Amino acid sequence: MTDQATLDAIDKAVKSNDVVLFMKGTPTFPQCGFSSVVVQILDYLGVDYVSTNVLEDQNVREGVKQYASWPTIPQLYVKGEFVGGCDILKEMFENGELRDLMAEKGIELAE
Repeated sequence: MTDQATLDAIDKAVKSNDVVLFMKGTPTFPQCGFSSVVVQILDYLGVDYVSTNVLEDQNVREGVKQYASWPTIPQLYVKGEFVGGCDILKEMFENGELRDLMAEKGIELAE
């Protein structure tokens, strides 16, 4: 069970940033293939986002799973809402839904 302070910190990060990615590694050095795919999608779209490396803190790694009731990492949040993990984001990107969602939420994208 994750402590409340960790869950509060995750909640604050999600609610105080437009786009948040909880991932393994960093955008410049992803440490798992799924995180790498999501970084590539966000970079391709030109989205500004904040990332958290869950490998640096076991409490965050487990806490983010509890926070979203989603068992895997990476996890993407847009305007405080959980969007999904790698497979969902890849599918949304391929069919144009991710670009549409970002535009709907007022997130600037590269042209």
